[in-house]
Amino acid sequence: MILIKEGSAEFFVPDEHSSGGPGKITDSVFFNEQMAFNRDISVMLLRSLGRKMTAADAMSATGSRAIRIAKECPDITVTANDRSPDAYELIKNNIEFNRLGNCEASNKDLHILFSENVFDYVDIDPFGSPMPFLHSAIRGCRRKGIMAITATDTAPLAGAHRGKCERRYQSRPMRGPMCHETGLRILMASVARELAKFDRGMRPMLSFYSDHYFRTYVELTEGADAADDSLDQLIHMSYDPKTLERHCSKERNEEFRYGPFWGGSLHNKDILEKMNADGTQKEKRCTKMLGLWKDELDYIPISYDVSEVSSFLKMTSPRIENLIEILNRYGRASRSHTSPTAFRTDLGLKDMLNAFTEASLSTVVKQ
Repeated sequence: MILIKEGSAEFFVPDEHSSGGPGKITDSVFFNEQMAFNRDISVMLLRSLGRKMTAADAMSATGSRAIRIAKECPDITVTANDRSPDAYELIKNNIEFNRLGNCEASNKDLHILFSENVFDYVDIDPFGSPMPFLHSAIRGCRRKGIMAITATDTAPLAGAHRGKCERRYQSRPMRGPMCHETGLRILMASVARELAKFDRGMRPMLSFYSDHYFRTYVELTEGADAADDSLDQLIHMSYDPKTLERHCSKERNEEFRYGPFWGGSLHNKDILEKMNADGTQKEKRCTKMLGLWKDELDYIPISYDVSEVSSFLKMTSPRIENLIEILNRYGRASRSHTSPTAFRTDLGLKDMLNAFTEASLSTVVKQ
């Protein structure tokens, strides 16, 4: 075992552990250093709420996320659960090492944990798809509670394995420049549809794509009307790579065959305004991403990519900052957090292409 310092916490993890990508299970207890950013965001969001809560980190492994939440959000009482006996022993040791009175270890199957207890905040971060665990997680989330859900099966969600995505999420994915945008929205649509079975809806707090995973935080809303309101935000899309045309529709047919996707906002801007990166492990990265999310026109489900448009127009790629500035002269536009070269705009395709041409030509002149 080696000792890792992350945020204001320290914990022991296996000598052999992952440091990037989706990681590989190389020991009886899994740990991925790259997910420090993911854990940072959990702390940032929960800290911004500033209220007493009970929380369950349902697949806790080393207990790293649970311990950081308990240490950095002292008003939250955390249950760090894992069904693995080895993980349970390590979690207990890490809790004791950090001298936490507001964190307890649990050694139960996730489905049993949520059949016996309910929590204000439920976090599931599985190795792969969250869908096998979502039903139980919903049952374990208190009325008007918060759910945090990670999906690391990015290849199916992003369209590389269409059949697997359709089996797991009952949604047809989209390959191409929008694959990460639509992959995130497939995950969110699946959460909304599963919640609706319980007469519950959702209000997104923060949703993003990063590294090798999709992640969404949603606040639950209660009642049949709330469920219907969430389902009403699901959309289907059409996409023609030859013309760059992409459109949204409430109805599914041969033209609008992709989806369903979540068509509403990804974030709650009021919550983002209260979040800060102080004391996080990846402070520089957290600050940068927080700025992107705040500025993002996240209610627009359609995005483009600079390389896609420049290839279509056979023109030089403009600097994205210059492109956004020019797009905003004619409508509204922002970068998309899903890619360094992705952008959103409420302009129609023709107007977007005209603005892109202007940005490209200004780039050539400056060179």
